[in-house]
Amino acid sequence: MPPSTAAPTVLTQWVGGACGYENLYNAGYGINNAALSTALFNNGLSCGQCYLITCDTSKSSMCKPGTSITVSATNFCPPNWALPSDNGGWCNRQGGLRFTINGFNYFELVLVTNMAGSGSVKSMSVKGTNTAWIPMSQNWGANWQCLAGLKGQALSFAITSSGGQYKVFQDVVPAWWLFGQTFSTWQQFDY
Repeated sequence: MPPSTAAPTVLTQWVGGACGYENLYNAGYGINNAALSTALFNNGLSCGQCYLITCDTSKSSMCKPGTSITVSATNFCPPNWALPSDNGGWCNRQGGLRFTINGFNYFELVLVTNMAGSGSVKSMSVKGTNTAWIPMSQNWGANWQCLAGLKGQALSFAITSSGGQYKVFQDVVPAWWLFGQTFSTWQQFDY
């Protein structure tokens, strides 16, 4: 994507985030985060993606020449139509992917966090101990769902990143899992 100009928006109220990450520190995102516009947010498919922000010294005297920061997309910043709109990379995550299993009975909702490379999920499938691969669909933000009743089975996940890399996370969730638990893997994405 070619560089473009942007103006900062300050979010003054914590509401949990439109990506579902809740506590950004626990999810591995720290403090270098950004809320995205409607176009960039892409209905939550951009959750976790990284953006290199470089200050344009020709537009502001507040810039330190030659500096930049990488931020992760962790929220949505809805447009404010009352304001004028005329001025208005890669992630280096520590550790592996994390999978938080939420839901109830036959509804599994899996939150994927700490994703390196492009930082976001393009597609995802789950496989239980006693099942074939089951395609998952994006529910909201970085949460992916299926209606399979996988309780009591070890879970594996197959993910294609938005950068196009495909990885299988074999038996990352043990058969004794409970809703609300998070499981980590040593595997990570490169792109």
